[in-house]
Amino acid sequence: MIEFYSKANLPTRFGNFTVYVFKNEEHKDHAVLVKGDVLGKESVPVRIHSECLTGDVFGSMRCDCRDQLLTSLKMIGQGEKGILIYLRQEGRGIGLLNKIKAYNLEDEGLDTVQANVEQGLPPDARNYRFAVDVANYFKIKSIDLITNNPQKIKYLEENGIKIEKRIPIIIQPTDFDKFYLETKKDKMGHLL
Repeated sequence: MIEFYSKANLPTRFGNFTVYVFKNEEHKDHAVLVKGDVLGKESVPVRIHSECLTGDVFGSMRCDCRDQLLTSLKMIGQGEKGILIYLRQEGRGIGLLNKIKAYNLEDEGLDTVQANVEQGLPPDARNYRFAVDVANYFKIKSIDLITNNPQKIKYLEENGIKIEKRIPIIIQPTDFDKFYLETKKDKMGHLL
C-alpha cells in the first residue's frame, strides 16, 4: 500500500513531467514522474528504474543504469504519456554499503552475482510491489513496459498488471560494463 504525499511540475531536458512522491509500507519515499494524462489509460509506457547512486548520479561506467534512465526519460518525454517509477532500492536492493563491498569483490574477479552471494546476499533483492501500487493508483488498464528484466515482467503480471508489450532498452556496452551486462544476461536472464 502506498501513500501519496505531494506533487509538482518538473520541467526537464526530456520534457515536462509531474513528479509525485509516495511512501510505501517500508516508509521509503519514491519518485514517480508522469508525462501527460495516464489516468485510466491503456498501453501506458512505463519504466521501473531502481536507484543507482554510482551510475545515475556519478556517471559510473561499471553499469548501464544511467544510460537506461536517460534513454527511458527521453522515450517517455517524446511521447504523449508515460510514467517513470524511481524506486529507492540501491544495488538491486542490497543497499549502498553492500553494493560498494560488491564492487570491491568484483575488482578481485567475481561477477556481480557472485559478489552478492559471497556476502550472503541474494543476487537480486528488489521488490516491485510499489510499481504495482502506482499502476493501481493511476487506474492504468495496461502498460508497455520499458525493460530487459524478465523478473519485472513476471512480477507485474503475477500481481495483476496487464503488459501489452515489452519495449527493449538497448545500451551499447563499454569496456567497463561488458562483463557486467554479460553476467546479467547469462545468470539473471536479462533480454539483451
